[in-house]
Amino acid sequence: MSARRRPEAPRPVSDERSRAAAFLDVAEGRGPVALLDDAGIGVLLRATRRIAVVGASADPGRPSFGVFRYLRDQGYDCVPVNPNTTEVLGVPSFPSVAAAVAATGPFEIVDIFRRSEFCVPHAEEAVAAGALSLWLQLGVVNWEAAQIAAAAGLSVVMDRCTAIEVRRMRLG
Repeated sequence: MSARRRPEAPRPVSDERSRAAAFLDVAEGRGPVALLDDAGIGVLLRATRRIAVVGASADPGRPSFGVFRYLRDQGYDCVPVNPNTTEVLGVPSFPSVAAAVAATGPFEIVDIFRRSEFCVPHAEEAVAAGALSLWLQLGVVNWEAAQIAAAAGLSVVMDRCTAIEVRRMRLG
């Protein structure tokens, strides 16, 4: 006999509408922050050597693991930031971007693999660490985080995958 799971409480309709509106704003280029376009992403990825991967997982079934591995295979120096794992592909993991910077040096990109609602503290970390760019992965949109980063002079990418963009631009 299988255990019955309690159904999750439905999200309020206004939350769903806000989330959909945020994604449409990204797709249509009408959010409160200018996001990097294809040309800007290409320049950023060509200039980047070091990427902090926030939410990197040691589980080969997770998208963050595959992206981490692919970026490393393409020559990027990637450092996992995840307080719940000790290493990813033999690379020591750090509990925060600040700890990773202190131990390994600065990053050009802080690449976020977290749910949208958890991105603001990571945007603040990226700013404090002196990163050049805040990158929110495919399916991740948070305009408040984008505004924090942009106000500090960081470029912002949202709802795009670093690995897909490297492949698409034939950088790897």
